[in-house]
Amino acid sequence: MSVGEPGTAHPSREQQVLERIERVRRHRPRVREKNITLAHGAGGKATQTLVEALFVEHFRNPALEPLGDGAVLAVGSGRLAFTTDSFVVSPLFFPGGDIGDLAVNGTVNDLAMCGARPLYLSAGFILEEGFPVDDLRRIAASMAAAAERAGVAVVTGDTKVVERGKADGCYVTTAGVGVLERDAALGPAQVRPGDAVLVSGPIGEHGVTIMVARGELEIEAELASDTAPLHGPVAALLDAVPGGVRMLRDATRGGVATVLNEVARAAGAAFVLREPALPVRPVVNGACELLGIDPLYVACEGRFVAVVDGDRADAALEALRSHPLGADAAVVGRVEDEPAGLVLLETSIGGTRIIDMLVGDPLPRIC
Repeated sequence: MSVGEPGTAHPSREQQVLERIERVRRHRPRVREKNITLAHGAGGKATQTLVEALFVEHFRNPALEPLGDGAVLAVGSGRLAFTTDSFVVSPLFFPGGDIGDLAVNGTVNDLAMCGARPLYLSAGFILEEGFPVDDLRRIAASMAAAAERAGVAVVTGDTKVVERGKADGCYVTTAGVGVLERDAALGPAQVRPGDAVLVSGPIGEHGVTIMVARGELEIEAELASDTAPLHGPVAALLDAVPGGVRMLRDATRGGVATVLNEVARAAGAAFVLREPALPVRPVVNGACELLGIDPLYVACEGRFVAVVDGDRADAALEALRSHPLGADAAVVGRVEDEPAGLVLLETSIGGTRIIDMLVGDPLPRIC
């Protein structure tokens, strides 16, 4: 007997909302806009629609379809990870980093999320006529230092110059190759109910730092980007709980909320977060309140989300905290069966709310 027939209970408001969400998600993604907007680069719903409805539609192949942080490729008897990323951050220089080390760390981290040890990078520069050579020299020096810290080498690249006013000083594109030395299978398909959700440290610091550096907020605070190479704490985690790590994602554009929405949808599972467990520094929380945004949606550049076997969560947390870049790691939630494809937040006041994927672009040009 279906809902709505005589003698059946009318669905609750919560059930109606969940059913409506499910109906919308079953629709085939389609780009409805006539022109690209900033939201298409924010990492949220518009980005996902653009990727799935346009790029995947044209480039579809087995290596691309998982839509992870990089592609895992079989080469001979081994496996390699391959990734690429572009950086358009404004301003180019900010507390804690600049576009140079951001480009290196971002690509290193995408390889690390595949479970790979990063090896080699490429670097492409789009420069605007009139860009100061001293600034370019500073960016190159920063990239070199970041590469040395990460144990990688920049082995090839390209440079293009466009007319004055046709760019914004300097854009950087990097690609990276790494080797997978463990048999671990990582990805949404491995996620299962009972797993634990961890974050490797305080969230939202990079995005808020960029906003303050632009002078758009009247805030005086000790803020710095969290940009850092993450393959060290990832290796510590994988070695501490072999076979127990299900999935890794770095929480860049769209923040932790968008990452978990993507994984929940792909895994057909529910993620339930506990608000009191979320590591957010007071200054970041205060800035987010001024902006009217949730720290869960603010980008990080040195934090990642891990889903691990729930029975091994303590060992995973200990492994992360043993590394300097994971000293403030926390278990922030769990995986459940229902409602499939959604992320829920158990609030500090005892309620529960849906954490949807990012809509729009509250913090443009942050990476």
